[in-house]
Amino acid sequence: MEFFKIRKDIPFMRHALVFNAVSLITFLAAVFFLFSRGLHLSVEFTGGTLMEVGFSQPVALDPMREHIAKLGFTDVQVQNFGSARDVLIRMPALKGSTATEQSTRVMAALKETDPKAELKRTEFVGPQVGDELAIDGLKALAFVVVGIMIYLAIRFEWKYAVAGIIANLHDVVIILGFFAFFQWEFSLPVLAAVLAVLGYSVNESVVIFDRVRENFRRYRKMNTVEIIDNAITSTISRTIITHGSTQLMVLSMLLFGGATLHYFAMALTIGILFGIYSSVFVAASIAMWLGIRREDLIKTTGKKELEDPNDPNSGAVV
Repeated sequence: MEFFKIRKDIPFMRHALVFNAVSLITFLAAVFFLFSRGLHLSVEFTGGTLMEVGFSQPVALDPMREHIAKLGFTDVQVQNFGSARDVLIRMPALKGSTATEQSTRVMAALKETDPKAELKRTEFVGPQVGDELAIDGLKALAFVVVGIMIYLAIRFEWKYAVAGIIANLHDVVIILGFFAFFQWEFSLPVLAAVLAVLGYSVNESVVIFDRVRENFRRYRKMNTVEIIDNAITSTISRTIITHGSTQLMVLSMLLFGGATLHYFAMALTIGILFGIYSSVFVAASIAMWLGIRREDLIKTTGKKELEDPNDPNSGAVV
């Protein structure tokens, strides 16, 4: 499906150096903030207190967060659990305060708003569990990266694998840089969003690389730059449809999903935008600079191949 068709190829690669310089600066800034400020890890990673509270009637979560924040607890996560009357509360560990003391203070404040509020369970998530989650998250990220590299190397060629993985890591580091700079809370849902962005971003790169391979077969007299420009231009309509519809869904979560989905949707929003950018200006240009050529993608069969009769740039069959 195409909403429109661009007749003349857009010279994307003409400005590849400028856009990649911007990407490099953004990437280095993200790395700097990651090392200087670090990530603001949630309770799942740092340890803290988890409470499940039942109420006699459905409760509004935002006023509850404000009520608990007045007690001096910051970065408290409040979300419904099962029904509108059951609430799950996560609080970071506080120095000089045990999990029992924290839960007692919070329950006393909640009973002021609903005397029938009942503490169903309380748990303490220790830092050791948080460390295990962090290590498991890094392992998951490493497995995804290795898997993508193997897939691209098998389907295309090693130059495309290198270009694709650099572009994907570029997206991931920039997402983490945003979270480090603004000190947004980095939780397990955000980690899931980062992993989702990896798969989402590589899909766009594969579409462009696939069209590049097709163009190398069809257009014999085009050089590499022209082949890449044509591949990107011819997939623009598909990119707008796919990413536009996905972005609308993610924005709806960001605007109307509440505090629970806010940072998850924020990570996806940043990842989708930079995923499009990196697939066009980072992955494609790096592949170009690595010296991709027709022989990398098309096996020599010894038989003559017919060229596209509609291609004005086609020459004699070789």
